[in-house]
Amino acid sequence: MDSGTRFTLAMSAPPDDVDTVHALLGTVWSSSPAVSATDRVCFETALIELAGNVIQHADAGTGVSCTLTVEVFADRIEARLSDTGEPGQFHLVPGGMPDELAESGRGIPLIEALVDELHYDRSGSLNLWRISRRLGNA
Repeated sequence: MDSGTRFTLAMSAPPDDVDTVHALLGTVWSSSPAVSATDRVCFETALIELAGNVIQHADAGTGVSCTLTVEVFADRIEARLSDTGEPGQFHLVPGGMPDELAESGRGIPLIEALVDELHYDRSGSLNLWRISRRLGNA
C-alpha cells in the first residue's frame, strides 16, 4: 500500500469526545492544504458521525477506549478507528435513510453517502472501522 501522511490519536471517552476528533482534524487539514473544502467537509462530517456513534452507543457504562488514525494519500483520505466498545448490532447494507419520523438510524446511511468506503469488523475485543474518501470525488 502506498504511504501517506499519518495522524494518530488515542482517546478515552469520557473525558474525550468529538471535540477531540475535531482538534485532530484541524491538524490534518493544516498539514494537507491540497485537500479541497468539499472533501474536508464530507470526510469530517462522516468521521465525526462515526466517532459520535462509537462514543454514544458502544459504551456499556465503563467508557470506551479508541485509537483513531487518519491518513492522507495523494488520491484519498482514510480513517481507521478501533474501539473497546460493545460489538455493533447492525449490518452495513446500503439502504438509504430511514423514514422521516424515525428517531434513529441515520448515522450509517449518512456516513455511506459521504465516503466511498465504509468497513466494519469485530476482531477479539475490538470494533474495527475504516472509512475512505477519494479526493476530488464530487
